[in-house]
Amino acid sequence: MPPVGAKGMTDDRYAPYQDFLGVPAGAKPTRPARAAILPIPYDLTTSYQPGARRGPLAILEASTHLETFDDELGRETWEEVGIETLAAVVPDTAGPAPTLDRIERVAHDVVSSGRFLVGLGGEHSVTAPLVRAARSKHPDLGVLQLDAHADLRDSFEGSPHNHACVMHRVIDDGVALAQVGIRSLTGEERKLIRELGICTVFAPEAVGAPVESWIGRVLSALPEDVYVTVDLDAFDPAVMPATGTPEPGGLDWYRALAVLREVALRKRIVGFDVVELAPIPGNVAPDFLAAKLVYRLLGYAFLLERNAR
Repeated sequence: MPPVGAKGMTDDRYAPYQDFLGVPAGAKPTRPARAAILPIPYDLTTSYQPGARRGPLAILEASTHLETFDDELGRETWEEVGIETLAAVVPDTAGPAPTLDRIERVAHDVVSSGRFLVGLGGEHSVTAPLVRAARSKHPDLGVLQLDAHADLRDSFEGSPHNHACVMHRVIDDGVALAQVGIRSLTGEERKLIRELGICTVFAPEAVGAPVESWIGRVLSALPEDVYVTVDLDAFDPAVMPATGTPEPGGLDWYRALAVLREVALRKRIVGFDVVELAPIPGNVAPDFLAAKLVYRLLGYAFLLERNAR
């Protein structure tokens, strides 16, 4: 899609690669943006393949090549919603805890301003402070997690702020949780799921059974307001190889969208993040998938009949 100038003429510049969709300033809606994209280039606790810190910029660049007309929704989401890309959160070199505190402060400012929060990771540990910020406005929200891993360790590699612990931090805050696509976890995590009654749709069922046969359990586990976190390793590595910890046997594009669409129709999505993209040089397909997922989720959150704002 060539960038369009303020008068509808093709702009002779490349779209700016650090702005979601790269729409020139003169072509953007004049009303205040309702959605704010927050890049978080952080992967300090990555335990296998590093590179998620490069994910946000790769998503932003890929987004500048999206067709802005959403063929599923039949709408120009960016025109109706208004999307602002914020400056990236710079990690604190003092370590994970101060970095996550910084993320929460910045995200809280976004939420308190009335804008819809979209986090671009970065590793999955960034979700916990984003959820805390979203709860400042939506205190009774629940979290829908699409992921290959349970991420319910209490501590990993000496840190409770490790990416493998993020969902434990979420439930520590008393937040309802539903998980879809899980196919890698420890015995302790499986025990915790059973003890706490966490709604977990493991990958063999999530992939092999019709969505309508199990989505009711997910919807029942979630309150009215839902924050969505998508770890991109929820997708099968055949379509999403660019993650730090790929696991075979995951979701495909249409199965993931079916889950997200159903939740958007039956609940109210109040924020989301897409995390764990570790770009592979020369392979831009995963970057493009992540960017299109962000755009489609924005459409679901704002433009589906149930969620129309």
